[in-house]
Amino acid sequence: MVAMCYLNLFPVRSAVRNFSPFRFSTEPSDTLAVRGAPTLLNCSVHSESPAKIEWKKDGSFLSLASDDRRQVLAEGSLLISSVVHSKHNKPDEGVYQCVATIDNLGTIISRSARVNVAGIPRYLSQPEAVSVRVGDSHMLNCEVNPDLVSFIRWEQNKEPVELDQRVFTLPSGALVISNATEADAGLYRCVIDNAGPTKTSEEAEIQILPGEERTLEFLLEAQHVSKVVGESVLLPCVVTGYPTAYVTWMHKDQLIEYSKGRFEVLGGGSLRIFNLTEEDAGVYSCMADNTNGSIEAQTELTLKASPQFLKKPANIYAHEATDIIFECEVTGSPAPTIKWVKNGDAVIPSDYFKIIKEQNLQVLGLVKSDEGFYQCLAENDAGNVQAGAQLIILDQDVAIPSPSPTSLTHATTDRLMPGSRGGAGPTPSAPRDVVASLVSTRFIKLTWRLPAEPHGDDVTYSVYYSLEGNNRERIVNTSRPGEMQVTIQNLMPDTKYSFHVVAHNRNGPGESSVPLTVATQPEVQVPGPAPNLQAVVTSPSTVSLSWDMPLTGEIQSYKIYYMEKGMDSEQNLDVNTLSYTMTGLKKFTEYSFRVVAYNKHGPGVSTEDISVRTYSDVPSAPPQNMTVEVLNSKSIMVRWQPPPADAQNGEITGYKIRYRKGTKKSEAAEITSGSQLYQLIDGLQRGTEYMLRVSAITVNGTGPATDWTTAETFESDLDETTVPDVPSSLHVRPLVNSIVVSWTPPENQDIVVRGYTIGYGIGSPHAQTIKVDYKQRYYTIENLNPSSHYVITLKAFNNVGEGIPVYESAITRPQSVPDPLPMLPPVGVQASVLSHDTIKVTWADNSLPKNQKITDARYYTVRWKTNIPANTKFKVANTTTLTHTVTGLKPNTLYEFSVMVTKGRRTSTWSMTAHGTTFETIPSSAPKDVTVVSKEGRPRTIIVNWQPPSEANGKITGYIIYYSTDVNAEVHDWVIEPVVGNRLTHQIQDLTLDTTYYFKIQARNSKGMGPMSDAVQFRTPKAESSDKMANDQGNCSLFSYSTNNCHVSGKADMSGTGDNHILVIVIIVSVGAFIIILVVVGAFLCTRRTTTQQKKKRAACKSANGSHKYKGNSKDLKPPDLWIHHERLELKPIDKSPEPNPVMTDTPIPRTSQDITPVDGSMDPMLQRRNSYRGHESEDSMSTLAGRRGMRPKMMMPFDAQPPQPVISAHPIHSLDNHHHHYHLGSLASPTCSYLHHQSSTRSIATPISHLDRAQSTESVRNTPSADMHPPSGQPSCTTDLSETDISYHSSVAEEEPAFSTPTAHVRPTHPLKSFAVPAIPAHPMYDSAALPSTPLLSQTGPHSVKTASIGTLGRTRTPMPVIVPSAPDVSESSRLHEDAGSNYETDELTEEMAHLEGLMKDLNAITTA
Repeated sequence: MVAMCYLNLFPVRSAVRNFSPFRFSTEPSDTLAVRGAPTLLNCSVHSESPAKIEWKKDGSFLSLASDDRRQVLAEGSLLISSVVHSKHNKPDEGVYQCVATIDNLGTIISRSARVNVAGIPRYLSQPEAVSVRVGDSHMLNCEVNPDLVSFIRWEQNKEPVELDQRVFTLPSGALVISNATEADAGLYRCVIDNAGPTKTSEEAEIQILPGEERTLEFLLEAQHVSKVVGESVLLPCVVTGYPTAYVTWMHKDQLIEYSKGRFEVLGGGSLRIFNLTEEDAGVYSCMADNTNGSIEAQTELTLKASPQFLKKPANIYAHEATDIIFECEVTGSPAPTIKWVKNGDAVIPSDYFKIIKEQNLQVLGLVKSDEGFYQCLAENDAGNVQAGAQLIILDQDVAIPSPSPTSLTHATTDRLMPGSRGGAGPTPSAPRDVVASLVSTRFIKLTWRLPAEPHGDDVTYSVYYSLEGNNRERIVNTSRPGEMQVTIQNLMPDTKYSFHVVAHNRNGPGESSVPLTVATQPEVQVPGPAPNLQAVVTSPSTVSLSWDMPLTGEIQSYKIYYMEKGMDSEQNLDVNTLSYTMTGLKKFTEYSFRVVAYNKHGPGVSTEDISVRTYSDVPSAPPQNMTVEVLNSKSIMVRWQPPPADAQNGEITGYKIRYRKGTKKSEAAEITSGSQLYQLIDGLQRGTEYMLRVSAITVNGTGPATDWTTAETFESDLDETTVPDVPSSLHVRPLVNSIVVSWTPPENQDIVVRGYTIGYGIGSPHAQTIKVDYKQRYYTIENLNPSSHYVITLKAFNNVGEGIPVYESAITRPQSVPDPLPMLPPVGVQASVLSHDTIKVTWADNSLPKNQKITDARYYTVRWKTNIPANTKFKVANTTTLTHTVTGLKPNTLYEFSVMVTKGRRTSTWSMTAHGTTFETIPSSAPKDVTVVSKEGRPRTIIVNWQPPSEANGKITGYIIYYSTDVNAEVHDWVIEPVVGNRLTHQIQDLTLDTTYYFKIQARNSKGMGPMSDAVQFRTPKAESSDKMANDQGNCSLFSYSTNNCHVSGKADMSGTGDNHILVIVIIVSVGAFIIILVVVGAFLCTRRTTTQQKKKRAACKSANGSHKYKGNSKDLKPPDLWIHHERLELKPIDKSPEPNPVMTDTPIPRTSQDITPVDGSMDPMLQRRNSYRGHESEDSMSTLAGRRGMRPKMMMPFDAQPPQPVISAHPIHSLDNHHHHYHLGSLASPTCSYLHHQSSTRSIATPISHLDRAQSTESVRNTPSADMHPPSGQPSCTTDLSETDISYHSSVAEEEPAFSTPTAHVRPTHPLKSFAVPAIPAHPMYDSAALPSTPLLSQTGPHSVKTASIGTLGRTRTPMPVIVPSAPDVSESSRLHEDAGSNYETDELTEEMAHLEGLMKDLNAITTA
């Protein structure tokens, strides 16, 4: 927590400036001026220094230097010596403000005052003669312009009428005579005085008759009245009848007591109330009673209250970088609107100027330029007021006077600079190691170390911070001496701030630390959009909104945003409920609404906009610009314009024209359609005055009408027996490409004019001719040549012909300078990819200086989009810097960016585009549409199909299929089936019949594994088909311990002539004999290597294999049958290639499952990544399950983006004879020995390496699926596992030993050769495995190590790399070989080997016999 600073503990170094008295002693007020008369607007200022007084009219300063009509008096008042006012020129009418300025101090503005100018006196109705009975009441009407009512007075017999409580005037100007007597008889007239020339109405005679009994009736009932608090009001209630009625008034159902000084009854009925208060508002009832009955009328009085200050702003002292609040509390009815100005200019809310609590002004991070006078202006319909205060920014070494101003809140005083301390001496050095120890979305905690040279014990600190790139700083101080941490609150999420720390001792502030830039975290867990937003129109000005609560987060409030269609800015309001009724809307207007929910993290996601239109209503304003034109003695043309758009309140369906003769009350009316803006009124009387007015009509009714307009028909029609006279004047005004022509009609108005003919041309007026209507008085001739001399003629015409022309000439102006060129677009746009969803865009601006520093108000617009899908719209963002970081992008997606610069009204074109592809990230969704089906004819084989994940977030490099019979088993207990590449189908064979399996799939890209799909259930069939059995019988394994005869699967292909059979038999016998010899020699050599260590190793292997879990029962496990595809075997010599990487044919080979025991548990990660899995792509690709060999596979899954590039340095294995035999390198199924094998392939076929070393692990790596693979033997073996943990490499035999060549197998591409390989003994000591360094094939840190799969990439050529072959840690391979060579053979092992050879011979004999 930040504590308040204690000030004035020590004397200050310099004096504090005092506040300067500067205020208005007199302010202007609303004025009704008279045309031609002077008017005065008062203004005077109280200040110590002389102030410069200026005036604003309608927001703009008046230029009075050369104005002889308007002048500023010495004290500051504005005098208009002669008010000018006409229909089209109203220079003096408007809103005025007095502006006072003192140099080096500030500016203040006064309240605003409106000047209205009284119109031309005109009587709308005249008083009429009437007979009044004694004791009765009567009212004489005198209807004039509303602004002239205050100038009305009455005369009786040309003498002023004396007004009292019996005879008085109403607010409308009418004269009321109550309790009439004979003295009231006479001639009455209405006089408009003091508004220019005096104008009197017609005289009306009142005759007094004897009284007689009559029923009561109201001559005038009070209408709805609106007044301002403090004024007076007259509520008329004029009653006629005999006997004279007794009138009482009631307010809010209570009888009004006239004894109260503020109430007065005039004429026995009308009520006058003085000095109105807010309690006087409400409904009033006028009740009149006499002996014959009673009548009652009601009226409503509404009151407005002009703004009044409850709290005015106070003067404030402050330091730079602190925060202040100017308080302003105002009351009024309706509620006033608050506006703040600084030195006469409006304060625009921003990040540093904020309106809080709807009235107070908060300024954050003060700078020296913030000093001056701040004024709070409040305004409503009843008036406006202003109050101001001064802000003084003190130097940092000047303490704020105590007590601190009340306008400095606790949060503000926390940020006051420490006061200056007495004494001179060294100040602290910069604080060290400033770091952000805690960063959140809206606060940052800073910590630091003591300065290297504090120069004192009681060291305090000030932390200055600002938005990055902004020079307006704010300050926070530590709460107590020695504290070296502070938390800065109220920051914006995902925004960069700059911090630096200054230490203070009793000598003052020291050096500043190096600025530290920290970005707050982005906002999280904000609410989602409010569902089910509905808007229902309930009236022409109200709309009811309702919505449901979002599902995300605890909601604190809602904000409703609404906007009128066609407007640019939204308005908003806060609510705490799930519904709200919008009031005060415009009628028949389309609005759009949206709702944003707020929780503790801030605003959530907005709802979609919903649009509705409010109901229509009757127009609230009359038609505009009504004109009447007398056409002849019997017709008048009326023209008008529709009411203002915001006052039509609906679609205008028609217009009603009312007209009457003179002052008669009887009216006639005509109605037009909604689109017709004129009407001809004919059938009128000659030489008669008519009054006309127009009102607009909607489906809801008729709106208000225009004022009565008077027109008088002609006594006789105009003459059209001759042509018109010459127009009385012609004026021309040349422009560059046009000439404006204006004229006046002929002086003789008795001749009909139907129109005018305009002729013009260069040097001659007869080149072009234009005719215009007779009402037109000007015309613009377009498309003229610049700097050309034109002659213009004008003639009036009627049906007889054209009149005499008038001539004029003009020279068009020269061509003007072209408009300034547009802004240059930004250049060098670059898109730098930062992450999978963020790209930083940078550019340069050639219109800036070389240092690329922005000093003006230009800004840049960045737009971006992706072409997938094709109809994607651009997204844009504005910035005032030369960089912009775009976030929220999609992974692995190409985006294009372009930039535009805007300065004032000038904009550039879009720059050239820059492109950037976001990085990949792990898939965020699982594979879709996983299906499992049984393969036709093979009930033990199933086919798994799927679709790629919808959100792959990169190129899919493989899939992992998990399956198990227990859906609830742990993930590491499921069987893993890798699929390389982007294949969408895979086969799994040798499943248990009549068993339920569950399958899941996981996708992988270069960044890692995605989520698993949901488990899919599948049950295998109960029994195998006959076709399956036949296939199984035909697919015998290479090594078979069975005596059953296997039939050749390719027998149909062998059917042919007897010669083909004989050839096949010869080949089989020859190959068989050769193989037997190789097996015998290999067995002989192998048995020599049996040592005590190998016995232990064999025992360990046997125990390890004995612990395996088998997928099927033991009775299902059969040793593989020996079978050779003789018809596919092709022996070819292989040439010794001098090239380092001889091209080999990729041949899939079946491999048996063996155990690989890791030597080292801390295997190098790089070597782990080399042990990548490689599979073979084939439609019939099948997998031998881990369950077949009774164990779960253990595979390492590399997540590096690029595939590893291992290089194998392979040593050649020499054949036993001089011939190059073509065979597959494999492992001989021997329980006693293992060999180092080599294999070359352009497709980097997996090659097993290493001897079995001693270790405790019994985990094994399972086989890779290969094409047409036969079920391998489940017999335990200690031979090296030819597993498909793929160590991909190319042989580099030719590089290391050119004299030897690696044996290779060549097969036809479409016929995979299935054979076995005979291992050879290294013939040269230089290839002893002891010379090879030791490397484990698989790393396992312990029994609880995580089990993952290693999937390699398929078909990529990799560069050669030395193979690191593991060896036992205790005995070198070289010494072991020598030891094996000299050891004795054991009799039981030789006997066992011979038995194996005899079995092989029997199988070959059976084949040749068949």
